[in-house]
Amino acid sequence: MRFDAAIRGNLVEHMAAELKATEVGVTAAMNATSKRVKEILRRQTRAAGLGNRLPNAWRSAVYPGGSRTSLKAAAMVWTQAPKIIESFDRGGEIRSQNGFWLAIPTENAPKTGVGGRKRINPSNWPNHRYGRLRMIYRRPPATSLLVVDGVKFNKSGSVSRQLKNQGRTKTGKLRKGVTTVPMFILVPRVMMPKHFNLAQTRRQASQLLARAMITEMERASRGIKP
Repeated sequence: MRFDAAIRGNLVEHMAAELKATEVGVTAAMNATSKRVKEILRRQTRAAGLGNRLPNAWRSAVYPGGSRTSLKAAAMVWTQAPKIIESFDRGGEIRSQNGFWLAIPTENAPKTGVGGRKRINPSNWPNHRYGRLRMIYRRPPATSLLVVDGVKFNKSGSVSRQLKNQGRTKTGKLRKGVTTVPMFILVPRVMMPKHFNLAQTRRQASQLLARAMITEMERASRGIKP
């Protein structure tokens, strides 16, 4: 007894269709997984209480882009604030790299320093506007301060320019409303809490990709657009 078997239709077309379905499935799985992982990381960042801008710093992209598909499709999820995320992922102690103190701006300090680009710190402090910073050392557990003298609070609650003669009269007395304002709190170190576990998220991404690959491959093989 003899059995004969044959593939119906055009073998080349059949193989080409299977290859295309595989390309579509792989690319769709990469796209779906990268978006899912990005949203997971954004939720973690929001839950950590790190503001509204930092969560949106997470980005994702799939290669090749657009409507192109590939068996070698790849995806990437990254943050535009890597140093901040890394510090909260690592946790632990942070010390100053340039000196003994870490200078933490108070709510009275301007947001940016000289040039208007970098975040305010003692090295880019606008002396021409507020005068020189003066250190007030206080024994622990109190915190030491960097302050400016001879300024006022405007009606809007912001600090004015330093007044002439630091706001003193000819007799050396301070004029009405003139005061000293803390601009930085000085601490020897800061303990950063661990808000993230990126290693665990990477493992979760692998599991999500495996499930997405099965789902998208089945969908593509049935001819359903992902």
